[in-house]
Amino acid sequence: MKTFNSRPKHHRSTGRITLNDVAQAAGVSPSTVSRALRGERAVDPDLVQRVLAVSEKLGYVPDPAARALASQRSDHVTILIPMLTNALFVDLLEAAQRSLRAAGFQTLMGVTHYNTSEEEQLLREQLHHRPAGMLITGLDHSPSTQKLMARSKVPCVHLMDLPEELGPISSGDAERDAMPNGPYCVGFRQIDAGEAMTNHLLAKGKKRIVFAAAQLDPRVMQRLQGWRKALKARQMYDPTLEWLNPAPSSLALGGLMLEQIMKQNAAVDAIFFCNDDLAQGALLAAMRLGISVPQQVAIAGFNDLTGSDQMWPPLTTVRTPRAQVGEAAAQMLLQLIHGETPEHPQLDLGFEIVVRQST
Repeated sequence: MKTFNSRPKHHRSTGRITLNDVAQAAGVSPSTVSRALRGERAVDPDLVQRVLAVSEKLGYVPDPAARALASQRSDHVTILIPMLTNALFVDLLEAAQRSLRAAGFQTLMGVTHYNTSEEEQLLREQLHHRPAGMLITGLDHSPSTQKLMARSKVPCVHLMDLPEELGPISSGDAERDAMPNGPYCVGFRQIDAGEAMTNHLLAKGKKRIVFAAAQLDPRVMQRLQGWRKALKARQMYDPTLEWLNPAPSSLALGGLMLEQIMKQNAAVDAIFFCNDDLAQGALLAAMRLGISVPQQVAIAGFNDLTGSDQMWPPLTTVRTPRAQVGEAAAQMLLQLIHGETPEHPQLDLGFEIVVRQST
């Protein structure tokens, strides 16, 4: 007389409930269970609920490593950003994650702290997990990182930056060969944004415009190039008006910069800060020091962060499409993951000069 055990058989070595156990209990194939758990929209909603109920009852926990080995690709996407304390990257990350999760992908995030060596190490670690794709901030990477990206053959979209001209950039022969259409990227032209804000200040009649910057990452330096370009076009460029500090950006540093600039160069009539953190700090310091804005000195920022419109006076700034960048980059990456070619390998989402009372 045969007896049947209705309990699922665990994997011998681990005792774990397997995907096959869930499939058997739900009366469907293992591939259907896998698709249902990934959240693929093509799976019938009632079937998804049945699979989820069985999985919860059995206590099934998916094994991402096993899934990656079976498919030669995981269901997660790597995202590398410079900082989590900057609202700019938080907005970008949230938008990208929403789009990726809707498509059935999880995200693994790494923070590079603007350090190329740390970025390289994070990328090496992430590639061990066989990501389906990568979203990486910027276009400025070490040669080793460029080789890692090219040799991995993992689809990659760069965030926030665009090459100065369409087509391949100078980033290593291996990467150019892997991407005949140039690097896939979504962002805007930082140089153009820096130039546009400087031209706004010039149009306001300002003649002694300081560019004040901290952190000095590649995107900040591109804004500096835009400032230089606008002033050189009018033969007004003065290198002594570059106020560069490699320290991390903060409200406190912005206030200190304003105080130092005004003490050392009373003829300055405008300060273009590389981001809103510094500019907001400068506005607060101006109130404390009795410096009239914009009558004595105009102040402008970059990124239009939360609170900039609530400062006194409200801050003139460059509004950047950070959430749109995250969403569009995720959609471009999904195309690449599915073997499709994006219509626009370099997608320029532009920027907006938001004029308020600080200028």
